[in-house]
Amino acid sequence: MSSPDTGFFDKTILRAADIRGVAGLTLSPRTAEAIGRAFGSVVLRKGLREIFVGGDGRLSTPELSSSLMRGLASSGADVVDIGLCPTPMLYFAVCATPGTAGVMVTASHNPKEYNGFKMLIDGAPFCGGDIDALGRMIDAGDFETGAGSVRRESFLARYVDRLLADYRRGGRGLTVVWDCGNATAGAIVPTLVKRLDGRHVLLNEWIDGTFPAHAPDSSKPENLRGLSEAVLREKADFGLAFDGDSDRLGVVDSRGKMVGVDNLLPIFAEEILKSRPGAVFIADVKSGKSFSSEIERLGGRPLIWKTGHSFIKQKMRETGAPLGGEMSGHICFADKYFGFDDALYAAVQLLNIAGDRNNAPLQDRIDQIPETFATPEIAVPCPDAEKFAVVEKIKTALTRDGVVFDATDGVKRTFPTTGWWLIRASNTSPNLVCRCESDTKAELETLKKDVFATINRAYP
Repeated sequence: MSSPDTGFFDKTILRAADIRGVAGLTLSPRTAEAIGRAFGSVVLRKGLREIFVGGDGRLSTPELSSSLMRGLASSGADVVDIGLCPTPMLYFAVCATPGTAGVMVTASHNPKEYNGFKMLIDGAPFCGGDIDALGRMIDAGDFETGAGSVRRESFLARYVDRLLADYRRGGRGLTVVWDCGNATAGAIVPTLVKRLDGRHVLLNEWIDGTFPAHAPDSSKPENLRGLSEAVLREKADFGLAFDGDSDRLGVVDSRGKMVGVDNLLPIFAEEILKSRPGAVFIADVKSGKSFSSEIERLGGRPLIWKTGHSFIKQKMRETGAPLGGEMSGHICFADKYFGFDDALYAAVQLLNIAGDRNNAPLQDRIDQIPETFATPEIAVPCPDAEKFAVVEKIKTALTRDGVVFDATDGVKRTFPTTGWWLIRASNTSPNLVCRCESDTKAELETLKKDVFATINRAYP
């Protein structure tokens, strides 16, 4: 065990699902090395030794990745550096190599100045209490010491082969627009589309850590404008967008309109239910009512769970659900795949469904979903150190007033005749996240006013 030295370590980077901070400010190379030493120690104490490391295209990633690997190797772990890649490719390397662990250097959809780490051990997410315990290890200097190693290995060809293993050829001739967002999708999509049927148009496929085209968040409508315009210009069947590390998928239909994950999941579920009748399907608390109603109509069982890719994956493992997802764009397939969030795999599965001549055209299926009126995610700035306390104050006030609400994740209040609203603390940014849904525009505006009034009472 090393002696503790905690003056450099900012605990605000420890999040529920992963580690995130501002590179050079709250997340330094020294911190990255300490995280490597601690995570390597955890892996070794579980009787494992090999740890895969990948990184996204952010400008801070090479230095943080180098420091992380130095820490991992100093714990005695054997590091396999797979280079610049999407997070799902890192997950694939771990899941395809039993008895290993992995760390992805990425801040996913966060702004360019952020970076962080996503971790897994033997295919299982490393999150929640695991991350808290990692912080305590760093505080205590509780590290193993050994002479590990670092080597390079490419997984790109194997990963692309696996993406295509479940692809069905010979269907409808589709035209699809792919917006790689100047991010990690650009490392895969140009190779992938050469092996797909149909016509494929690529946008922003060169990797640039300054994200010149738009911010790396595929769940925000403003970041899909260029994609929507291209879909209309190319008369495409649909468009696909990817976030900074390609674990979130954004979709726009043939009219250039964004399709929510709560509407995509039932389309995927219908295919799975053909071989898994009565299966459980999981969505997060931000999902609209169409998810549950459509899953039930199709003969499945909907389950609403906490927001956070790691929490969704954990619940899928607990329940045996073959599919889960969240509104931000994380979609996890476990029927024929590994159960992790992979936007590229989800994109290929959407091509399968849309291209199947036995299915109704994708646009027709989207149009069949009952329309409601919903806000996108509304971010209300609130410091990381305060956001969870604000949510607790809201819970206390509502309980005192006798209001019934769902506390699965934050506060979700349902009104019998008007709809629902949600207020929760973001797992990845200094914000409260809100969403509302109703059957009419007028009722939606009433719900929005109630949300802001509720927040203002707790956080003036």
